Amino acid sequence: MFIGQQSKTQIMADYARYVNPGRASVFKQLGFDIVPGRREGVWVWDVDGDRKFINCRCGEIFNLGHRPPRVVAALKAALDEVDVGDHLLMDELRAALGKRMAQLTPGDIQYSTFSPGGAEAIEIALKLARGYTGRAGVISVKGGYHGHTGFALATGEDAFRGKFGPMPPGFSKVPFGDADALEAAVNRETAAVIIETLPATAGILIPPDDYYPRARAVCDAYAAQLIIDEVQTGLGRTGRMWAIDEWGVVPDILVTGKSLGGSLYPVSATCHRPHLDAFFQKNPFIHVASFGGSALGCVAALAALDQITEPGFMEHVQTMGERFEQGFHELRRRYPLVAGWRRRGLMIGFELAEPRMGPAMVAALAQNGVLAIFANYRLSTLQIKPPLIIQPGEVDFVLEAMDRSLAFLTAHPEFVELIPQVGVM
Repeated sequence: MFIGQQSKTQIMADYARYVNPGRASVFKQLGFDIVPGRREGVWVWDVDGDRKFINCRCGEIFNLGHRPPRVVAALKAALDEVDVGDHLLMDELRAALGKRMAQLTPGDIQYSTFSPGGAEAIEIALKLARGYTGRAGVISVKGGYHGHTGFALATGEDAFRGKFGPMPPGFSKVPFGDADALEAAVNRETAAVIIETLPATAGILIPPDDYYPRARAVCDAYAAQLIIDEVQTGLGRTGRMWAIDEWGVVPDILVTGKSLGGSLYPVSATCHRPHLDAFFQKNPFIHVASFGGSALGCVAALAALDQITEPGFMEHVQTMGERFEQGFHELRRRYPLVAGWRRRGLMIGFELAEPRMGPAMVAALAQNGVLAIFANYRLSTLQIKPPLIIQPGEVDFVLEAMDRSLAFLTAHPEFVELIPQVGVM
């Protein structure tokens, strides 16, 4: 009824003419002529039906795969009773999701503010920290990424923000994983320190063991608020509910999104500890969003959380991650192009020998049935983030595709020169 009503050629022409001609041009240069049609589980079929791909490109959105049956059923049933809801009124489903988030988030985090997407959830976190502390300073990490809007954009790199003129004052950056640099930067003017637990766009970096405990301690010493961005790493991606749990640190604010809506309804959450709620109690309508915590989004999120918290779910993530790693050892033995990898659960940074190899590997994998993405701030890193429901045979499919792609790049080094060094994908 909705997919395949036009030919692939016509769809691509209309996209270029009416949506984003620049992006269409880049895809054409990369030979990335994929238009998603049918999608189910870990798989996406090209709209013409001739090819199918395992989606390792945006698996953190599809933690439960494409169109997870439990979430589909919940939303279909909800449509007989509810709509998006009135964002200003109290709401039964928003209350239920808030209670569930309080049960699942670390430590004494209790309150949640809901939004349609991760960038807006980051905006709320930064506004809350600034409003509560009365300070302007925000420290983020180099190579971090928190979104494309306002304050979220100001925390990022000039590759994204530099084209939009002056950013708000008070924002500064320090190297990720360098606790000494962070301690030197925080002062009495710092409202917040914001960090992605494992920065993906920087290459899925893993910090020293003492980094987050020291970040917590320095924030406490200066009454700055520690914001942990778990939009990509949360909800089971690392084999834990939250990646920050590995370090036993409780942030003041935790932000989550992407797969929270079960890949079917956009919803994100800014979750904060009780002391911060003093600001919202004084200003209960200081942040409103027409579709923030919509009733339908809450239904999708509750169904997704039920599946993520089932017994054995996290163990499965760990087992599949270990299966990938076993395959990587063999790939590194056979191909000098492989420099190593960084992994927590199914959040994997596969390191190649030189920066040009990241985009080239993305293009080669697409020809072998796998959608992947390189790290925009570390082009040598291939991000591998499949849906968390991936099965052993599907892991092997990805590994075999990587084998064929590495063999091709080894035999055809000239291919690397043909791949445009494009920006974020």
